[in-house]
Amino acid sequence: MDDHITRALSLSRRRLMAAGLGAFLAPALDPRQALAQPVFADYPFQLGVAAGDPAPDGFVIWTRLAPDPLAIGHGMPARPVPVSWEVAEDETFTRIVAKGEAVARPELAHAVHVEVGGLSPARTYHYRFTSGAERSLAGRARTTPVAGATVARARFGVVGCQHYEQGHYTAHRRLAEEDELDFVFCYGDYIYEGRSARVWNSAAGPQANQRQHVGQEIYSLDDYRRRYAQYKMDADLQASHAAAAWFVTWDDHEIDNNWAADLDQDGTDPAIFRLRQQSAMQAYYEHMPLRRSAFPTGAAMRLYRRADYGSLLRLNLLDTRQYRSAQPCGGRWGTCNELERADAEVLGAAQARFVFDSLATSPAQWNAIAQQVMMMDLDRDPGPGYMANPDSWGGYRTPRARLLRHLRDRRVANPVVLTGDEHQNYAGELHLDGRNPEPRAIATEFVATSITSGGDGTDQSPRMAQIQAANPQLKFNNSQRGYLLCDVTPERWETAFRVMDKVSAPGGAISTRAKLAVPAGETAIVTA
Repeated sequence: MDDHITRALSLSRRRLMAAGLGAFLAPALDPRQALAQPVFADYPFQLGVAAGDPAPDGFVIWTRLAPDPLAIGHGMPARPVPVSWEVAEDETFTRIVAKGEAVARPELAHAVHVEVGGLSPARTYHYRFTSGAERSLAGRARTTPVAGATVARARFGVVGCQHYEQGHYTAHRRLAEEDELDFVFCYGDYIYEGRSARVWNSAAGPQANQRQHVGQEIYSLDDYRRRYAQYKMDADLQASHAAAAWFVTWDDHEIDNNWAADLDQDGTDPAIFRLRQQSAMQAYYEHMPLRRSAFPTGAAMRLYRRADYGSLLRLNLLDTRQYRSAQPCGGRWGTCNELERADAEVLGAAQARFVFDSLATSPAQWNAIAQQVMMMDLDRDPGPGYMANPDSWGGYRTPRARLLRHLRDRRVANPVVLTGDEHQNYAGELHLDGRNPEPRAIATEFVATSITSGGDGTDQSPRMAQIQAANPQLKFNNSQRGYLLCDVTPERWETAFRVMDKVSAPGGAISTRAKLAVPAGETAIVTA
């Protein structure tokens, strides 16, 4: 090796910084040598680690190099950088079962997605990353049982709606502290796209934001990258990711509030909005532990998929944003003729075929539909009128009826819908028409509250008590923050509504507000 290269490689981090080289090696070095031993100006794993999409033989592991996370360029050179990874059977990494090297590329904000294979089913593993002399924290992920295998139990969390400004992520820390979970389902609203705000106008009046976004409303790829970085720098969120593998999908705020297909709520030219979608989708992929099958192509990426947990559970993950038709009633809560539109779509033709076939052919005892917006036919007006939320399945009655009839007519075993978006906890039973319910419900639905969105919240508002009284299919409601903890056995599905006493300050306490269940073969919710 040339003497000046040898000397350059031996430079200390301080001397590199003093030379103005920041997070990369001297430009005079051969690029292959620069890749061999990267030196960073600051800790590069500030956004943590994550695992996702577990399968019987492995899972995805993710990290992103970002020594200066909120800066344009995130403190990295515009060149590829190697990242080594290890997967072990034990926390001390003495029994390493898989390892390799990935390349963190500038085109993807120096994120890496490693699809680890060759592992044993139904087993917990530990993983970590190294780049240069720097090492990430260690994460934990569990492979799923082999399809068709007899499984006694599945235990998982349901999370989402984590507005950074409206509270602290203590619920994520509490989720990480739960007894080891098989996986976590994140239904969406991982970030919020709005500008920084000192106060927000809640239903209870002006509220001071606990912390603030950096910058204005986000539109560009750099904007979205910085917003994800700000969220992922939170230590409680990092702990939640490190505790279990996640299945992720999005709702609206990963791009823009209430978007549908190529339409936004402001009437932007669809061709222009697609440019924003393209940036948002790339940033979403860059920051989520997704497989290559979800790699974005322009303003499109496929997020609908399924996962089997032995013979016990089939998880159908849906995307209710990318393929839906425009919101009815101009997006206003209420009622209008558009609620019954025959050509309305939520899933789109291809996704509907996929999920209908998955449900009809499923050998699993329980069939979960993991998605974003409420499916329950809920009258939001406790008075004599009828009020629909057009951003929910209630605004799309034809595709909603099509899905429910499929569940009923094909006799899909034990269907359970998992939902978010509402910033409240709900549990209820699904009928074709909630105003004229059948004697037996078609399915059950559990709606997870937000991690922070909406602030501390309350147990139940007087208006929600009236709405529950006017909707007998609604069995439970609560508007505190938290998450769901689902415990599934061959005999029954049990959901614990875990709620925080506060998110307005760090250190909130978690408790179980209610524990509700569905016995196998039934569609009625009972107290656990």
